[in-house]
Amino acid sequence: MSGSRAEFRILVVDDEPEIVRDLVDLLAEEGYAAEGAASGAEAAEVLRGGSHDLVLADLRMPPPDGIELVRRLKEERPELPVIILTAHADPAKAREAIQAGAYDYVTKPWNTFELLLKLRRLQERWDLLEQRDRLLLWIGQLSGQPSGDGDDASELVGRSPRMRELLDLVRRVAPSDATVLLRGESGTGKSLLAGLIHRRSPRAEHPFLRINCGAIPEHLLESELFGHEKGAFTGAIRRKPGLFEVAQRGSLLLDEIGDMTPGVQVKLLQAIEEKTFLRVGGTEPIRSDVRLLAATHQDLEEAIKRGDFREDLYYRLNVFPIVVPPLRERREDIPALVEHFLSQRGVEMSRVGAQAMRLLEAHDYPGNIRELENLLERAVILAGGQELTPTHFPALQPDPMAGQRVAAELPPEGISLEAVEKDYIVAALARAGGNKSKAAQLLGMTRRTLYSRMERHGIPI
Repeated sequence: MSGSRAEFRILVVDDEPEIVRDLVDLLAEEGYAAEGAASGAEAAEVLRGGSHDLVLADLRMPPPDGIELVRRLKEERPELPVIILTAHADPAKAREAIQAGAYDYVTKPWNTFELLLKLRRLQERWDLLEQRDRLLLWIGQLSGQPSGDGDDASELVGRSPRMRELLDLVRRVAPSDATVLLRGESGTGKSLLAGLIHRRSPRAEHPFLRINCGAIPEHLLESELFGHEKGAFTGAIRRKPGLFEVAQRGSLLLDEIGDMTPGVQVKLLQAIEEKTFLRVGGTEPIRSDVRLLAATHQDLEEAIKRGDFREDLYYRLNVFPIVVPPLRERREDIPALVEHFLSQRGVEMSRVGAQAMRLLEAHDYPGNIRELENLLERAVILAGGQELTPTHFPALQPDPMAGQRVAAELPPEGISLEAVEKDYIVAALARAGGNKSKAAQLLGMTRRTLYSRMERHGIPI
């Protein structure tokens, strides 16, 4: 088949081995990536670990038969189309399969032209959906509009294999209701991807809310998540709904889930398992209909070993893990990102000198996309209207003092580390204009750690 895509994978399910063999051979000749399963049970196992785009399933098989397989897949993978293979004597059953959620049916013995025509139409639809996603992304990037979750769409610029794989996972999981755990370093765009998953889901018309679990003290985080009743604690002057309540029928992103304290983890686990929650100080259970998305830069497996993260909560969240690659693992996207950031500032790509581009492509970017954007913003200011050269990226230049520094001298009378730490926290807050996220960055700590230190030193939060 000319123009066929190797990525379009088909699973053939039939309890008659010769039918499976014939169909797999036919599909392979047409350029599809096809494999077979001898029963509905085997198909369920194969699909659980694979990334198929279509299922061709016989109607009459030992349980689960074709109709039951369709019903199961509509619950587990609603985006996956199923075409039923049925005998001429089963038109009623074929209609029942369509009602259960099958995409279409083909009678046996099948007409090769008819079968391939249905597959091509389905694949054209598959390709159009993928093109639509790319077009929407491109429009968002050109318009410079926020992606809906407060992050810029720039993290999705690029067509490297890692980015294509990432967007394919998003396309597959978005239509389902599965909990997604986004893992990756800070600045890679995890929050952006969470918003993208929400907007491509059946919940897109309902709220998408986000909370940073490491930025809020424990005694406030529970109230933010589940709400509180009037008088539940000092300062609770009125009833307040929490995010689980406000986000009903929508999606809730628990950002930096690895920073959540054990006490709140217990309450979150209960809300997930029972699909109900109580406001702080409340007695009436509230039904929860929220799709959970979680994100973290931490190694949760190590946190479990240390006793900092509950193993049972981890397995509840890790239903569909997505690892967001750091920028150093998709360096081929750096020129496109550079062009995107410069275009936002009205700067032509032609102003980037070859040496500067090589310098940008060689850097490891511990801060990922955000670091690249900040480097370019500073370079444009330093260069004025001139060509961008390596001199405009001083942070990427070798440190001439490296290896020449000596240890700080301790005064004879000694010092108070507590007092020094407090002074630096106050100074960082002043420099950041009270912005605690920026202050935490200046001090090389998380917001959660900053809050803890501020409380210990009596600095007003």
